Amino acid sequence: MRNAITSPNASSVGPYSHAIDAGGTVFLSGQVPLDAATGGLIEGDIAARTQKCFDNVLDVLSAAGLTSDNVVKVTVFLTDMGDYAAMNEVYAQQFSAPYPARSAVAVAQLPLGSNIEIEMVAQR
Repeated sequence: MRNAITSPNASSVGPYSHAIDAGGTVFLSGQVPLDAATGGLIEGDIAARTQKCFDNVLDVLSAAGLTSDNVVKVTVFLTDMGDYAAMNEVYAQQFSAPYPARSAVAVAQLPLGSNIEIEMVAQR
């Protein structure tokens, strides 16, 4: 059974839920550095955009009643692996040890022309 979780501060750019709770495992949809108020991507370098992705996805996590301590897996999508080090600096500030499992994947394109997207899996 899928129980949808919606955050008033996150936006969707397609027909999907912000997150789904499936038996205590919460799957959070990918978030780009979108400003929900304007509907557009924020301006800034990869560090600012990484932080905005985290702000968005952690807001959805909060709507599920969870914190970053509940996160077990993170996937980061980048259009330029040259951004990896700067992304990683922001990433390291979001969690404490033991860190969640993680993948970082280079992709050709992301929604709305973003250069980063972050998705997570959390456990209750």
